[in-house]
Amino acid sequence: MNFKKSVLSTFLSLGLLTSGLISTATQAQDTKPFRIGAMVDMSGTYSALGGPGMVNVLKMAAEDFGGKVLGRPIEILSANYQNKVDIASARAREWYDQDDVKMIIESSDSASALAMQKIAREKKRMIIFAGSASSALTNAECSPYGIHYVYDTYALAHGTGAAVTKAGGDSWFFITADYAFGHALEKDTATVVQENGGKVLGSVRSPLNTPDFSSYLLQAQASKAKVIGLANAGSDTQNAVRQAAEFGIVQSGQKLATLLVFITDIKGLGLQVAQGLTFTNGFYWDRNDETRAFAKRFGERNNGAMPSMVQAGTYSATMHYLKAVAAAGTDDADAVSAKMKETEINDFFATKGKIRVDGRMVHDMLLVEAKKPSESKGPWDLMKIISVIPGDQAFRPLSESVCPLVKKAG
Repeated sequence: MNFKKSVLSTFLSLGLLTSGLISTATQAQDTKPFRIGAMVDMSGTYSALGGPGMVNVLKMAAEDFGGKVLGRPIEILSANYQNKVDIASARAREWYDQDDVKMIIESSDSASALAMQKIAREKKRMIIFAGSASSALTNAECSPYGIHYVYDTYALAHGTGAAVTKAGGDSWFFITADYAFGHALEKDTATVVQENGGKVLGSVRSPLNTPDFSSYLLQAQASKAKVIGLANAGSDTQNAVRQAAEFGIVQSGQKLATLLVFITDIKGLGLQVAQGLTFTNGFYWDRNDETRAFAKRFGERNNGAMPSMVQAGTYSATMHYLKAVAAAGTDDADAVSAKMKETEINDFFATKGKIRVDGRMVHDMLLVEAKKPSESKGPWDLMKIISVIPGDQAFRPLSESVCPLVKKAG
């Protein structure tokens, strides 16, 4: 009897010891950092609209959420991808494989975004696009793990392109950034122009980070087109607008259509040069009390600057993601993606926002205009809202989509 009791006692002790080891291992696993990666341009063409401000706003979102999710401390990683596809791809793969990053959110060029989308699909990890523009991300190249949150080339084209063409700008010449984003924006805008009775007289493509647009502007001027469409972004847009002003292009009767403009561009140009520019935007800080409250908090962390639509969208997207992780009770990408798509987004950035099966976050867009210097009442009082474009009109309808996920859902 004593022998049997001794054996039983030993087994029970081993069982308790094993249980304790498992419990300890589980707790150790649970306290590992929950990592989110920010892929940004920290010093180049797109640094002002995303860059350090985007990393700061990510940290702000993590703090506002409480600093933890699933009992694990939230950790923000960031990388300066230097506007290079190979660097973005290598770092994304490293983050997913080696650093156990659960979600990447980016402010990058479209070519890099498309490359990262493929890696995220392969690894079954989440990726959110806050800064890239190509509508292919939720169309031909869609993924169950990719969410396009702020804007895209389709929305920009249908906002600005339609408004300018309907206002009489029925002949266009494009100066286009020579990579995926620029090509997509020119194509989408040309389609809108033609659908509204206009015509495209020609186009020319310029390399990224072009300092001198004189030859391109002279070609546009010689075309006699009523509208010169700038299918570029960041410092490229600023350089083109400044040099167009030096050439007196607007004064001579042609109109500039800036197809992707951020508040940081208007600030960089100054209202004396930027006044009258009409463009489509996903967010403006001075729209209502909620946007102003967020902008004030952002400014306190970013030397008084007001947030771009990318930076504001990054905060909203990150909070929506973290809430979905908590609600799903897991970091599994399939479960989190499903929860994000079934939950409506209502915050300072979007009202009744909805993520569709193709990954497109549908929300209202804004047609805005840069103010005249005499209209501005402060250093960041730069834009006025002309009209609100309802989300179901701003973004590509699912009936026109070639996304395989849409066909599967149908």
